[in-house]
Amino acid sequence: MKQENVFVIMVGICVLVLLIGVLKQKAAIVLNLIVRVVVGCVGIILLNDFLQKQGIPVAAGLNPLNLLTIGSLGTSGFALIYGILFYTLL
Repeated sequence: MKQENVFVIMVGICVLVLLIGVLKQKAAIVLNLIVRVVVGCVGIILLNDFLQKQGIPVAAGLNPLNLLTIGSLGTSGFALIYGILFYTLL
């Protein structure tokens, strides 16, 4: 084999290994986002039900903006949504 071909093959293998590492890391980030969205969705449903039973007229909707906020920020996004709703109640 020529030395140039060996070099191209080595560079290709290195790029492939780096690409696999990046895709694996991205998959973990997407999975984390999906888990946060699902847990946040359940949390909104449960808290809306609890607040309704207590007679408090605050309810967050399940819309893409709320789910994206909870998915990206996590628990603080959940608190932010209800904080804004309680602030408008004042």
